[in-house]
Formats: sequence, C-alpha cells, structure tokens
Amino acid sequence: MLANIVIEFFLKGGPVMWPLLVCAFLAVAVLGERTLWWWREGQRRDPKTLEQVLAALENHDVPAATKLAQGSEDPVIRMVYRGLSHVNTSLPGALQLAAGIELERAGKYLGVMDTLVTLAPLLGLLGTVTGLMRAFLNVGSAELSVVAVTGGIGEALIATACGLGIAIISLIPYNYFSGKIARLQFELETAATNVEVMVDAKKTAAGQ
Repeated sequence: MLANIVIEFFLKGGPVMWPLLVCAFLAVAVLGERTLWWWREGQRRDPKTLEQVLAALENHDVPAATKLAQGSEDPVIRMVYRGLSHVNTSLPGALQLAAGIELERAGKYLGVMDTLVTLAPLLGLLGTVTGLMRAFLNVGSAELSVVAVTGGIGEALIATACGLGIAIISLIPYNYFSGKIARLQFELETAATNVEVMVDAKKTAAGQ
C-alpha cells in the first residue's frame, strides 16, 4: 500500500522526478560511503603512538621516531613517516605532499555532494516551471479541466519539495564532513610544523 502511494506520488511529480531520483540515489550512496570511511578512519587513529613519535623527535632520535611511525594506519602518523623518510632531502616538501594525499582521501566524493546541494533545488525549480506551464496551458485551452490544472500545480509542488528535500539531506552531512576535513587539516599542519621544528632543532644542535 505504501509502495503504491510512493510510486503514485513520484509519477505525479512529472519527468523531472527521474533526474531527482538519480540525485537521491547518489546522495544516499555518497553519505553511506563517507560515513563508513570516516568510521574506519576513527578506528585507525592512534594518538598514543603519535605522542611517542613526537617525543622521540623531541629527543633528537629520528631513527626511533621513524621506526615507531612505520606501518601506522593513522593519517597523521603516515604523513610524519613519509616526511621522516625524506628527512635528509626535502622534509617540508615530503610532509606537504603526504598531507595533500591524506586530505584528498578525506575529501573524496565531497564534490559530488556539493553539486547535489546546488543541483537538486534547481531541478525542483525546473519541475515547478514545467508543472505551472502545463497548468496554464490547460487554463487557456477550450475545454478547461480542473483535474489537469490541479495536476500541473501538484507536479510543481512535488518536484519543488523533492528537490529541496534532497538538498537538505545532502547539505547537513556535507557540512559535517567538511568540518571533519578541516579538523584533519589542522592536525596534519600542526604535526608537520612540530616535525619540522624538532628536526631543525636537531640539525642546529648537531651543527654546534
């Protein structure tokens, strides 16, 4: 019974409901994938090991810090390890490249969600225009049909509501994931700065 009501509601929304349906599937797919990805990343975080790595660097023990960081699945420690692997060549460049890779992974498919936030209301607006056009065309016809006019208005309202609904559903997780990426970027930048300062301090001490 409910399925029949949903199908009837969908068909009354007009042709624009099909691209809106695609948008809805994409929104659900991206939301599910990103939620699972961030959950897995949360399980991989290892602040204790990160503290040990930074403590080893503070004691000017780069080999010990590299050994502690090796094989870690924590994105911040992975960045530190890649940087320390190039400590004698280009530490800042290696850290920046590694941080960029981690942020790219974190921001995967976020552009799709951003597009859906904008596209879905526009498709809803398109459905509004086509629905009202159909209603006004029936008003101007020789045989005025109340059902046809109200059907056009209903098409407009359904398309608008669905477009706005998809945008709202996409906007909330988009902002949430954007906030998590900003937090990860801050942690990466902080760790990279600490590593550079400690390695430079070691080189300065060695030079003296």
